[in-house]
Amino acid sequence: MPKAMQYTKGSIIYFSGDRDERIFILQQGLIVLTSTDIETGAPQTEHVKRGEFFGVKSALGHFPREETATVIADSLVIVLNVAEFEKMFSENRAVIMKMLRVFSNQLRAIHRKTESILNSNADVDQPTGMFSVAQSFLEDEQYKTCCDVCMKLLSRFPNASNKEEVAKLYTSTKRRLDMQKQRGGNQRQIAAATVEAAENTQGSPAGALKQFSLPAFSRFAKTFEPGSVIIAEYEPGDSFYLIQSGYVQLVKCVKGAKKNLDILRPSEFFGEMAILENSPRSATAVAVDKVEVLEFNKENFELLITGNPQIALILLKLFCKRIYDQKRRFRILVIEDTQARIADVFLMFAEMNAPLDPNERTMRFNLTIQDISHWAGLPVDIVRDEINKFVEKRKIEVYDSYIVVSNIVDMRRIVDTRAALRTV
Repeated sequence: MPKAMQYTKGSIIYFSGDRDERIFILQQGLIVLTSTDIETGAPQTEHVKRGEFFGVKSALGHFPREETATVIADSLVIVLNVAEFEKMFSENRAVIMKMLRVFSNQLRAIHRKTESILNSNADVDQPTGMFSVAQSFLEDEQYKTCCDVCMKLLSRFPNASNKEEVAKLYTSTKRRLDMQKQRGGNQRQIAAATVEAAENTQGSPAGALKQFSLPAFSRFAKTFEPGSVIIAEYEPGDSFYLIQSGYVQLVKCVKGAKKNLDILRPSEFFGEMAILENSPRSATAVAVDKVEVLEFNKENFELLITGNPQIALILLKLFCKRIYDQKRRFRILVIEDTQARIADVFLMFAEMNAPLDPNERTMRFNLTIQDISHWAGLPVDIVRDEINKFVEKRKIEVYDSYIVVSNIVDMRRIVDTRAALRTV
């Protein structure tokens, strides 16, 4: 049962870093949320308006609080647990759409900041951007994927100024694809390696499959063969997907090179951000193996989630997780010291895969130097030089497909020391 609580001026409802799964609604008074800007380190404040929720992301995502909630004037607040919030949320269509769009905008803003640091958000038009995506797959000899992006480009933008260049790329790549198929191709090896990587990482299914097991949803079903492009970066966003079986790899083209973002499993959604914002796709989704999905479009999106509130809750929790994950990566990218930035990559993965024994110091990470380069936003050569320095000091051991950190506390010490020097 939600409770009404009175807070006096000057009191703290919760501190940044607290683990607290309560959700609040301001009824009367004045409350300020204070946090630290990740990029500048400067304090930032946000005033909670009457009738607004706060504390939602950390409660739903089970993450530490990102801000401190301070009472500026005597306030009356409604306090809910997660179950009570979910019941209230599911019964109010206006609240559902507002919160989904708010969280979508927050995630998009973090994406833009991340791309700015990586210098990957050059102002290019959509056809030019899609062409660079196709070329990045060609360079990796993923010919089917390259062909699919070309076909999407020609279909989406039939009057594009680069259509002749795209058609030539498609024709030449299709010949390579046919030859690859005759030789047995490398798509199967790529799929096997990617699936193995997915199975070596932790992930919690979104729990949506039961919601879509009814025959009524069969008309939304689609199947994609290995290497097929489900959505392409830069193309218009007019549909989103729920994975029923198989793995989907999310990749992004950065300075003409393909960067892996994530591997999604059955019961996870993707493509939902663009459909909420009417914006171009921010990544390419590729079927790793044979993938079965349910495809939903803009026309039935609001009807779908308001008629199935449990789906809206799953999407909301998904946004919470993605916002938290993207902010965590952004914190790595704003570290100026190269060695500390690399050390923080190990810390991030240690947080994602906490050992069973909290006193365990030696940790193995299924990462390569190329992976570290991607997550740190640094050139491979620079990362290799810094990794060699760690090896010389016996802080890590490097193998073909994994890296062992001798003492994860050393990585924390490096990050904290560099951060302290920055503030001096």
